[in-house]
Amino acid sequence: MARKFATADHVALPDLLEFVRPRHRMVLTAFRSGGSPQSSPVTGGVDGEGRIVIATYPQRAKTANIRRHPHASVVVLSDEFDGPYVQVDGAAEVVDLPDAVEPLVDYFRSIAGEHPDWDEYRQAMRDQGKCLIRVTPQQWGPIATGGFPPR
Repeated sequence: MARKFATADHVALPDLLEFVRPRHRMVLTAFRSGGSPQSSPVTGGVDGEGRIVIATYPQRAKTANIRRHPHASVVVLSDEFDGPYVQVDGAAEVVDLPDAVEPLVDYFRSIAGEHPDWDEYRQAMRDQGKCLIRVTPQQWGPIATGGFPPR
């Protein structure tokens, strides 16, 4: 069986966003009041401004932590467990209703494409009391894969 060697590809922002766009499985890390990390598995996308976007609820710990400390890390995973991944760090913000409605439409489009009834979707977001987290990439690690250290 051939050995799989680890990779670590440093990329510019356009290539980072190209890597992230089709990948929606992520781990968001915000920071508790004492500074310790608080991580959550999330579904995310990339908006038209190149920010990682995550739909959630205002009552969640991740939301409270980002409001208090507006910085986050996002590990973007591939669908296959041993596929490439990247960590993205940056400024984070929470967008609440009613301002979140149209960004939530963009979030949905970035993950699933067109909705059959956008008015129904908008109302569902209002009824559920959703909010949106946006992370602006400021630094990122290499796009990496696991494996044996390269020689």
